[in-house]
Amino acid sequence: MSVIGQMLYAHPDDPEGVGEKVRAAVEACGLCAQVCAVCADACMREETAAELISCARSDLDCADLCAATQGVLVRRTAEEDGFVTSVLEACVQACERCAAECEEHAEHHEHCRVCAQACRDCARACRDLVPALV
Repeated sequence: MSVIGQMLYAHPDDPEGVGEKVRAAVEACGLCAQVCAVCADACMREETAAELISCARSDLDCADLCAATQGVLVRRTAEEDGFVTSVLEACVQACERCAAECEEHAEHHEHCRVCAQACRDCARACRDLVPALV
């Protein structure tokens, strides 16, 4: 089990059945944030960087939202009042948008292919967590 998984399971406020979904979303958000940051950097180093500006911007938006979502998810001290759900839904939207943008370039840029998959995985993990919170 990952260290973050150990920490989340050790938390006294771990409702039954939710902990695994929170762990999956936290880990997916962290990974996606890092992958998107690398993809944005790689886009700007490509010979066709001017054609990848939209992709890089989408990467950076997604990286920021994933990092923020991860930060919100690890703080488990408040009741779900819709805020966490809204954050998760925003993250899903950013991930899907970034994945779609990266998929347009995936045939020519491996970093975009990898990024699109990380975004799809993150969107899925966040989407799976929403029903467990309500």
